Amino acid sequence: MRIGPVFLAGRTILAPLAGITDAPFRRLAKAAGCALVYSEMVSSHGLFYQSEKTGAMLRTTPEEAPFAVQIFGGKPAVMGRAAAMVQASGAHMIDINFGCSVKKILKSGAGAALMKDLPLAAEVIQAVRDAVSIPLTIKMRSGWNPDGSDAFHLAEIAEARGVNAVALHPRTATQGFGGTADWSLIAALKQRTGLPVIGNGDIVLPEDARRMLDQTGCDAVMVGRAAIGAPWIFKQINACLAGKPVVEPSLEHRFEVMSEYINAMVAHYGEDLACRVMRSRLGWFTRAMPHGTLFRESIRRIETKDQVLAAVSDYRERLAAGGFLP
Repeated sequence: MRIGPVFLAGRTILAPLAGITDAPFRRLAKAAGCALVYSEMVSSHGLFYQSEKTGAMLRTTPEEAPFAVQIFGGKPAVMGRAAAMVQASGAHMIDINFGCSVKKILKSGAGAALMKDLPLAAEVIQAVRDAVSIPLTIKMRSGWNPDGSDAFHLAEIAEARGVNAVALHPRTATQGFGGTADWSLIAALKQRTGLPVIGNGDIVLPEDARRMLDQTGCDAVMVGRAAIGAPWIFKQINACLAGKPVVEPSLEHRFEVMSEYINAMVAHYGEDLACRVMRSRLGWFTRAMPHGTLFRESIRRIETKDQVLAAVSDYRERLAAGGFLP
């Protein structure tokens, strides 16, 4: 699959997830065989006004290539300037967020709010397209109408303005993550547009990815919440699509991934901030592991890398004593 001139060596994509898909997590996904990784959603306003914290979200490493940055905002001029900054930072692609339905984002006129004002959405797309030469994608929900008409119209606008691919999460803006994703809208979009279509929503198991591809004809699948704490899902999906057995990761492998993540977090953020962030994040990796609750409780107040490693070591010893590890 290609998005513009960028070749993707697979059909699995990591969705942009606020507070989750930073560089350390993106590297885990890439190592597991994910073809394309997206940043957290980045504020165009923050980039425009040169916020140091926002600018830091553009940091990437060669291991993440190809790497896409998603920006959000409702002002065309600001979005265009922010897009130029993203390209200058070395990103391989840029994405416009038309799907976020968080109240704070909607009130600012960004995210899914733009699907209520398609003329303004067109201006935003044009401003970004004029500002960059790298591939441009958009990620959207089905809009505000359950029939998907908002998404179909936005896709037409996007194709006419030089967008290179479109991702659809077929839930309405009012649904949030409730109900079920209407995959039939992905199939309908694929029939209506000449752009590559990326399907998103309700991919929980590797078999779900195969079903989405088969049922909708989409070109690639985008995985979000199912990858949190389980980046190996990309390896599992790739195996499923290749007709190979889907293997659950061993506890040993889970510990290896946790160790890799700890080292990457400290290198990326520095020890103090990394440890504060990992108080919640490390628990992701133990959701399906024995005695995971005890481990999550043990890391609630970690302050140093040594304390993190000690907590992991203690947890590992507990599992070994219980016969869960060889």
